[in-house]
Amino acid sequence: MSLAPTDLDPDDPGRPAPRDGATAEARPRGPAGRGADGASRRPGRRRGVRAERGPALAWGALGVLAVGLAWWALTAVGGAGSPMLAALTPLGVPSALASLLSTGVLVQDLVTSTLRLLLGMGIAAAVGIPAGVLIGLHRPTRWASALPVQFVRMISPLSWAPVAVALLGVGSAPVVFLVAAAAIWPILLGTAAAVAAIDPRYVAVAHTLGANRREMLRTVLVPSVRPAVLQSIRLALGIAWVVLVPAEMLGVTSGLGYEILNARDRLAYDEMLVVILVIGVLGAAIDLLARLLLTPRRG
Repeated sequence: MSLAPTDLDPDDPGRPAPRDGATAEARPRGPAGRGADGASRRPGRRRGVRAERGPALAWGALGVLAVGLAWWALTAVGGAGSPMLAALTPLGVPSALASLLSTGVLVQDLVTSTLRLLLGMGIAAAVGIPAGVLIGLHRPTRWASALPVQFVRMISPLSWAPVAVALLGVGSAPVVFLVAAAAIWPILLGTAAAVAAIDPRYVAVAHTLGANRREMLRTVLVPSVRPAVLQSIRLALGIAWVVLVPAEMLGVTSGLGYEILNARDRLAYDEMLVVILVIGVLGAAIDLLARLLLTPRRG
């Protein structure tokens, strides 16, 4: 049975409007009865989040302080019998950081690694999103690709390092390839799952209203899969960052991964420690930025 435009409930395009005297006031509006009830609950939830922000920040700072003290105690006690462990003391971080910043090496490595990350993520998204849409929409393609995709995605991206270097040479190209190879699977599988999960009633309603292919894409497909795709990109970003650093140890002469090996070879363990800490801080900052930019807003 097809639905006419007048049969559509304005609050839910996939549900017929109430008949036989039913009124809009007699049904819940959106999730959890979004209306007077939902509006009254939302400010209270926001106040609760704001009230928890202060204690969360205080406990977070306390946790960082506890880790710092444990780190200092470990190097102070264990460093007596190990010169390398003694060199990893947090007390040497400020001077080593100042040295790396004064030479400009750290900033240059940061820029290089970030560009490789973004390029690899761009390739992964450019390939993974269209492939995911195709797999999600076309059942024969989904069935045919299921085993090959599961097989290939279970291979560690770093396992492809010798192949990447042999085919692409030494430099940024194999690094970008390995980053893209790590990031593509969360994007592809997340997109495919989101497309396959689209409620067919929405598609049927759009067809009933005479939507063409472009309108179907704009009004049904994109709004339905956007939250899942953005979350998949955020997940892929974290995986890509983890793979980037070891990939930069494959014969390149720049980047944060290379700088770790360079500091080790010079026995500059304090600088090596600073680079490792910078990798952790930058990774956390990237995840926070991705959460702010890629998490769908509810309004």
